[in-house]
Amino acid sequence: MLSAGVPTLLITGSNGQVGFELRRSLAPLGRVVALGRAGCDLSRPDQIRRVVRECRPDVIINPAAYTAVDKAETEAELAFAINGTAAGVLAEEAKALGSLLVHYSTDYVFDGSKDGAYVETDPVNPQSVYGKSKLAGEEAIAAAGGHALVLRTCWVAGAHGGNFAKTMLKLGRERDSLRVIADQFGAPTTASLIADVTAQIVARHWLNGDRRTFASGVYHLAAAGETTWHAYATEVLRYAAAQGIELKVDPSHIEAIPATAYPLPAPRPANSRLDTGKLRQTFGIHLPDWQQGVHHLLDQIFS
Repeated sequence: MLSAGVPTLLITGSNGQVGFELRRSLAPLGRVVALGRAGCDLSRPDQIRRVVRECRPDVIINPAAYTAVDKAETEAELAFAINGTAAGVLAEEAKALGSLLVHYSTDYVFDGSKDGAYVETDPVNPQSVYGKSKLAGEEAIAAAGGHALVLRTCWVAGAHGGNFAKTMLKLGRERDSLRVIADQFGAPTTASLIADVTAQIVARHWLNGDRRTFASGVYHLAAAGETTWHAYATEVLRYAAAQGIELKVDPSHIEAIPATAYPLPAPRPANSRLDTGKLRQTFGIHLPDWQQGVHHLLDQIFS
C-alpha cells in the first residue's frame, strides 16, 4: 500500500467491457493496479492470493468472469473455477486485509419466470451453468463474511469489446433483413454506467465513509426502464441511421420473433428486469434511462 491517504485499488479483468471502463472511473480515487488474465488468472487460486497479498489493496474490484454463456454448458469446471471459486478466494483475501470487495453478478441467477422486476430477496433459480456458476460466486463471497458489494446487472454493453449493440450495427450494415427476439425483457446497461456507479459508491461510502457501517450485500444495478431485444435492436439502428450511418436494413422493419425460434445451448431468462430501488436508496445513486446510455455508447462507437 502507498503512503497514508493514497488508497490502492486492484482491478481484475481490466481488458473486459466493465474492466476497461473501471480503469477510467477509478483513476481519480488513488493508485489503480489493473490486471488482465496474464497478471491475475482467476482459474488459479494460488496466483490470486499472491497478487492480492503483494498489492495489499484497499479495494478489490472484480469484473473478470467466464461469460461465454453457451460454451459454459460444456466447460462447467472452468466456469465454476472463475465465477465461483475465484470470487470466494478474493473475498477471503479482502477480509484478511480489511478491504472491500466489489464483485459483479447477473440476472441469470433467476429463472426469469417472475412477472415484475426482481428484487434482491427473490428466490434464485439459475437455469444455465453460467447462472449456477455466478450464484456459486455470490454464495462464496457471503460465506467469507467480509465487506463486499455484489452488484447484479443485466444486458451489459461497452464501447470496448463485443456486445449486442455492436452485433446489430454490423448486421444492419450487411443484411437486408433482421430477425430479433421480442419476448425477453430487460434493460441495456452500459459498462460505463456500471463503472461510474462503482466509483461513486467506493469513493463516497468506503474511501471517505465509515467503513464499519458500510452497507455490504447484494444490490441490483441496471439502467432505468425496460425493453426487449427487438426494441433494443430497433433503437440502435434508428439512432445509427439518424447519425448518418448507412444501413441496408430498415430499422422499422426488423422482424420480431419468439425465443423459441432461436434456440441456444443455454437457456436465457425471459424476464431480466431488476428492481434497483435498494441500490438507489442506500447509496443515493441516480440511474438514467437505458436509451440515454445506449445513445452515449453508440456515440463512442461512431467516433
